[in-house]
Amino acid sequence: MEINAETLLECATAAAQAAGQHALTNWKRRWEVHRAFKHDVKLQLDIEAQAKAQEIIRARFPGHAILAEEDDPASHHARPRSPFRWIIDPIDGTVNFSHGFPIWCSSVAVEYKGEVVAGAVYAPALGNLYQAAIGRPALCDGTEIKVSDVNTLDAAIVFTGLDKSVDPSLPPFALFERIAANTQKARIIGSAALDMCQVAAGHGDGYFEAGIYLWDIAAGSLIVRQAGGQTELLGYQSDNRLRFLATNGRIHAALKQLVDVPWNTVGI
Repeated sequence: MEINAETLLECATAAAQAAGQHALTNWKRRWEVHRAFKHDVKLQLDIEAQAKAQEIIRARFPGHAILAEEDDPASHHARPRSPFRWIIDPIDGTVNFSHGFPIWCSSVAVEYKGEVVAGAVYAPALGNLYQAAIGRPALCDGTEIKVSDVNTLDAAIVFTGLDKSVDPSLPPFALFERIAANTQKARIIGSAALDMCQVAAGHGDGYFEAGIYLWDIAAGSLIVRQAGGQTELLGYQSDNRLRFLATNGRIHAALKQLVDVPWNTVGI
């Protein structure tokens, strides 16, 4: 089957822009909570923005499979019937969005036989659009981007998160402290997709998360690779929940050695 990466990228871009623009246009409705959790929230706008993205994909590729964050969790484990599968995160950084903090985005990627071949990350509050497809350079707002030349951890900015449910035996903030102690700076901005776009654009040098979902990183991981960086799946917690590393390539081995350790040995 022939893959037209340009056509797939155009659809991913349109879907991400539709989702993001709907969220931004309805920004004043960010208080409409669908479900609330101790450290997270799902908004009515998450559901609506996802529907906007799905509508565009289904109109252009009705036979393709879709994995979308806000769908019934039971559907997340279904095997796709098509070799093409679209992966949607309608609002990555929902807590940020709900507080009016502009670090959030809409992320859409498409896989062919399990490999991401095109993806777009749209951050409407920042006015940035990141894109990539196989065989093409990564772009930000139409301009080619490249990863940084930083080659040591002590000169690196590393984006990460604070996952409180990775392992009950893991001391609080242990991995964050380990990263912070061994790099120039550790940063938490609350959007995995934008974390990786910053790595791709050379504004940071690495990204690691011990518990992140496929829809958070699918498009961003391709953008990093097409910008000259390196990504690596370090392990699974469940079907769609991952331990994931993305870097400029130059610090990859050192950062992996720092974070890819048994939990009971984690320490500064």
